[in-house]
This record gives sequence, structure tokens and C-alpha cells, in this order.
Amino acid sequence: MLKKPHISPNVFEIILKYIYTGEADLCKKSGEDIFGVLITSAEFLLEKLFNYVQDHIIKKQTIWIKQNFAYVFYTTFKLENCEKLQDYCMECMSEDPQLFTSKNFPSLEEDILYNLLKRDDLQIEEIVAWDFLINWGIEQISGLGSDRTDWSEDDYEALKGTISQFIPLIRFMDISPADFYDKVRPYKPAIPLHIYEELEEFYYKKTLSKTEILPPRIGKLKIESNLINSKLANIIASWIDKKDLNNISSSDKYNFDLLYRGSEDGINSKSFRVKCNYRGSCLVLVKKKKSTEIYGGYNPIGFTNSNRKYPASDSFIFSFENGEDIQNMKISRVNSKCINYAICEQHNNGFNFGNTFYFTGGHVFFGNSDIYDNIGNVSELNMNPIPEEIEVFKVTCVKKK
Repeated sequence: MLKKPHISPNVFEIILKYIYTGEADLCKKSGEDIFGVLITSAEFLLEKLFNYVQDHIIKKQTIWIKQNFAYVFYTTFKLENCEKLQDYCMECMSEDPQLFTSKNFPSLEEDILYNLLKRDDLQIEEIVAWDFLINWGIEQISGLGSDRTDWSEDDYEALKGTISQFIPLIRFMDISPADFYDKVRPYKPAIPLHIYEELEEFYYKKTLSKTEILPPRIGKLKIESNLINSKLANIIASWIDKKDLNNISSSDKYNFDLLYRGSEDGINSKSFRVKCNYRGSCLVLVKKKKSTEIYGGYNPIGFTNSNRKYPASDSFIFSFENGEDIQNMKISRVNSKCINYAICEQHNNGFNFGNTFYFTGGHVFFGNSDIYDNIGNVSELNMNPIPEEIEVFKVTCVKKK
């Protein structure tokens, strides 16, 4: 006789029915029972059921997960091949850091904390991440209290050894001088000397660190795009704010609302105009056929049905190696002497950025023009690729700069 006292009768009934019928009806089951089925299916090596339940929990049991997050989180990370639910939990923690900064949340295991602090989309103030790391480090050292006045040199060395691998994951450049002085400086003995000296140089002289550091966290700006991810959307939002490649930061002040998708609306100038005319500031994205490259442009004044040139000092065009590339991104802003020609409205064109980057006759063209600076960095000149996809988004500022 099979004896599994840790399996509840409800869960056992679902498992038994699945074994005999190949079906598992979870629609009216509680979150607790469904999660129990996940654990039991892993134990019984019922891979198909395990994958089905994992997807069901993510789609249908989000409220229950939040209500029982600590239990779900730790149990999930003990299960093999549970990557989907593990990733979902990590995303939940990234979007709502209070889930793990709460005093009621058990101490994180080392590898989990590392992967969490490494995430660019962790939506948390950096000083909060630092405070959490320090408190976590103290908890790992037996007998070490939080009162630093009682600490010895050996205590600081113990803390240094505990948190050293996490130090490069902290985006110190996003910590204010006041917080650095009050909350980071007191732990100077626990920070590698070369890093601390570079931090002091940054705060005193605004000199960027020479150490390889991670970029600022950029959060998750939502964009309904099949071409780029939220990281690239954040980069574009920063460019709209005229920040350079070394000063990309999180931006939740813009909404990107899909107006046009060529694969659905038709990749031609007429369809483009029907969907995009008179909609205000727009972002254009183009994927080149048989390539991973993404090209785009920002039109701050919007598209019209006229036949003339418009000034647009904030306009720019850009390129990415692919929809996730943050290393080889290129941008070309409008030449200050050619602002009046930044946007060219022509009836037979879809979009036209100063006769430099434009769409007509089913092709995208890159012209040899001086209207945008260093256009050769963005694309090969006189290239006319066939677009595989074009997307246009209405850009709305929802927060003041």
C-alpha cells in the first residue's frame, strides 16, 4: 500500500484521477490544493502534469501566490525543473521588493540573493538594496549584532568576506551623497579598498568608476512590442530626455501605446498613415528582413497629412543589433543647423526623418544626408532594406521631467 501522509486527500484524488484518465481539472480547486498537486507531481515524476500545473498557477493563482509568497518562493526553489515559476517569483520580487525586504520574509539563500541583486529590472531604491545586503550579511554571521560600536576588526572582516561577491551588484552611483555618507561610509572596512576609493572619487569629484560596474537599474517600462524588450524601451525613454549612453536610467514617465503593426495592418505607406496621422509624438521601430537588426526613430511632433518639412529639435534615429541588445546601440540626433528639416512630410511616404531614414514603396531607405549627425554610425548609407516588421507607438509623457 502506498503511504504518503504529507499528501492531502484532495491532492491525492486529483493525482489519482490524472493517472487513470490523463486529465486534471483545476478550475474550482484552491490555490493550496493546486500547489500541492505541483509538489506531488514533481515527486511522482509526472512531467506533463507538472508543466501544466506550473502554467496554471502563474496564470490563474496570482492572488494566492502573493498571499503565500514566502512559502511558494522557498518551495519552488527546492523543486527541480520549475524554472517558469521560479522566474515568475523573481519577477514578482523585482516589481514589489517589499516581498523580500519585509521582516516576515525568511533570509534569502546566497544564490537567490545574488540573482536578485543582479537583475536590472529590480524596482528598488539602491540604498534599500544596500541596507538589505548589510542586514543579510549580519544575519549570516553567528553572534554578530547590528550595533557597530560592539564590532571588532575581525567582525568587519567577517562581514567583508560574506558580502564581497555582492558588492559589484550594488549600483552605488545611484545612491545619493547623503545616503552614502550616512549608510555606506560606516561600513568602509567591509568594502574592498579599491572600490571604496573609486566611490569616494565619484562622490567628491563626480569621476566615473574605473571598475567594471553594472549599469543603473532600468525597471520595467511596459511596451507591447514584438521587436524590443522593456530595457530598450527604457533606453529610448532616456534618449527622449536627452540622456547619453552613459546616463541611462529608469523611466516610468512615458507611456508607449501601439498604433500600428505592419504584419497586422499592412506594411505600406497608406496603412501607416491611416493608423498614425495626427496622433502626436511617435516612436517608429523597424526590423530588417532576414536580420536581427532593429532601426527606429522618434518623431516628437507626430505625423500629419501635409506635404512639407517640419522643425523638430528633439528628433533622433537609432539602431540596435537585436531586440535585446544594450551593448551596441547607436543614436543619431538631428543636426543643430538642420532642425527645420528634421521631419519631412510627403504623401507617398510612411515616415520620413529628414530624407535620412524614411519608408516608401515597401522599402526603408537610409539617405546620405547631413540633417542627422553621424548617420553612418546607425546604418550603412544608401541602404534600402525590405522591412519584415514595422511598429509605431504613440509616446505620451505622464510625469513631468
